[in-house]
Amino acid sequence: MRTYDNPVIPGFHPDPSVCRVGDDFYLVCSSFEDFPGIPLFHSRDLVHWRQVGNVLDRPEQLALPDDVPASGGVYAPTIRYHDGLFHVITTVVGAGGTCLVTAERPEGPWSDPVWIDLPGIDPDLAWDEDGRCWCAMAGVTVARIDPRTGEVLEGPLPTWSGTGLRDPEAPHLYRVGDWWYLLIAEGGTALGHGVSAARARSPRGPWEPAPGNPLLSHRGTGLPVQCTGHGDLVRAADGSWWMVLLGTRPRGCFPEFHVLGRETFLVPVEWVDGWPRLGPVRERHPAPAARAPVQPPPARDDFTGPELAPHWISPRRRPEGCASLTERPGWLTLAATGDSTDLPGHTFVGRRQQHHDCRAAVLLDPGPSARAGLSVRLDEAHHYDLEVAGGVACVIVRIGPVRQRVAEHPVPAGPVTLAVDIRATRNARPLSGPDTVAFSIETSEGLVRPAELDGRYLSTEVAGGFTGRVLGMYVTEGRAAFDWFSYEPVG
Repeated sequence: MRTYDNPVIPGFHPDPSVCRVGDDFYLVCSSFEDFPGIPLFHSRDLVHWRQVGNVLDRPEQLALPDDVPASGGVYAPTIRYHDGLFHVITTVVGAGGTCLVTAERPEGPWSDPVWIDLPGIDPDLAWDEDGRCWCAMAGVTVARIDPRTGEVLEGPLPTWSGTGLRDPEAPHLYRVGDWWYLLIAEGGTALGHGVSAARARSPRGPWEPAPGNPLLSHRGTGLPVQCTGHGDLVRAADGSWWMVLLGTRPRGCFPEFHVLGRETFLVPVEWVDGWPRLGPVRERHPAPAARAPVQPPPARDDFTGPELAPHWISPRRRPEGCASLTERPGWLTLAATGDSTDLPGHTFVGRRQQHHDCRAAVLLDPGPSARAGLSVRLDEAHHYDLEVAGGVACVIVRIGPVRQRVAEHPVPAGPVTLAVDIRATRNARPLSGPDTVAFSIETSEGLVRPAELDGRYLSTEVAGGFTGRVLGMYVTEGRAAFDWFSYEPVG
């Protein structure tokens, strides 16, 4: 029997939403404070996904000011296809509220946002048999809107808000046969997370809760995948049903730590007596129908393209001129826009950590007056940096209010290779963390490892928030060039 491995999109890719157009599937995720916003993926089989772009990739679509906190920004988008257009609706927390964008092709270009005056987060879109557009919001409410103008035509109307658990959110409406189904998350997005459902003959209700609620939850279990919830249903061309949802994979000792963020998982769905039924999320499941898989991105980026690949992200924005692929062809040149990685506004370009065991490396040419390096970052108050300046490479640790240089080593003038090796903890003992983060420098003496650090301090359980680690390049003084960046799983 063919099987697939979960998560299907590893690393910080939470709050997935999916739609099918013909034989193709398209999926979007939350991006929070990162720019470009809303990564968009394509698949032919629901298992193999390739990022083909970002929905909010222009400053006029997404302009997050420095006072948007870590884990603010873009929450829980929904993607739908209707009447020849892709629609993505989301809430930008701290910078505008709920908005809707459209495109004829998933790769874009996507329209400028249409803003919608509805309270709440986690917006959803559905169309009834008369072509009327309904928008559900966390809380849970439902309203009829004009998706072209954003005008609210009816509501918002209170609707079914779950079984009584905290934080009813992530609503999705579906018309299946003669019924409307409302899928929600409840119990909070941490260990109490779950998926529940109700149905009605109309989007206005009244709603009948599913007799088996919650349809899915891992709370109180010892399963390796935790925090399961925020699901979205999709029907494949062969008639089978599937759900994408988020989950975490904690490591280390009690209370355990998840460092990759909330990831995208896939589970099969059956319909029994008019209700969706699904089992627990496992790390290996029977696979859906085979299709030609899309190709993953290469392990190494040599920065030879006309623009950065879509998986590269920056905190809040990427000011014009701070990142160039043409100033020094074949290199990524970064110019400082802020003088500290501890504060918003600095120049950083990174990619999500997607594996518990991995290695990232970069060839850096700092020049004579730059301060630049390689960072493992959760937010401004939680990051580890390997920084080069003035002929010295130093390891800087920022944990909450504490910032400290913990190691240093001289490096010669000119390009230098910096690397970080991250290894998950095996056979966790009392007080053990989830992993170790070891920096290294290639020198004339060979490989030098100036520091090996406990990874628990770059976890959501320590830092708070909704994101995961990002590995990347930064400059806080002058200009520096990066010849290549490689990332690969290990083991």
